[in-house]
Amino acid sequence: MVKYLFLLYGTSETLPEPGTEDFARMRADWDAATGAMARAGVLIDCAPLQPPAAATTLRVRDGETLLTDGPAAEIKEHFGGYTLAECADLDEALKWAATLPVAQVGKVEVRPVVQVVAPAEQSAG
Repeated sequence: MVKYLFLLYGTSETLPEPGTEDFARMRADWDAATGAMARAGVLIDCAPLQPPAAATTLRVRDGETLLTDGPAAEIKEHFGGYTLAECADLDEALKWAATLPVAQVGKVEVRPVVQVVAPAEQSAG
């Protein structure tokens, strides 16, 4: 099994505003999709993110920590949430990603997670 991170992207023009009927419908569709993933045993975690304006970007240069209000990149689309799933292969991951409502109005980037072995696991083997 491979872990896949579904990065959810949208724009303020395509995503419904909280408190609207369209938002409630999207939320119900989201709950149905992630509920199906949970019942199938592939869902590990998922969550929406606060808007890009709530972000703080951190860099360390020459030992000095530099902070900037806002996202790391100013782009029209923003990273609005994630889903972490464990699937047999990319085809299965793509099938599940397509069930997420944001795929209808935005984009879902599906990226395999690098499986890193912890140092303690390496020495035990």
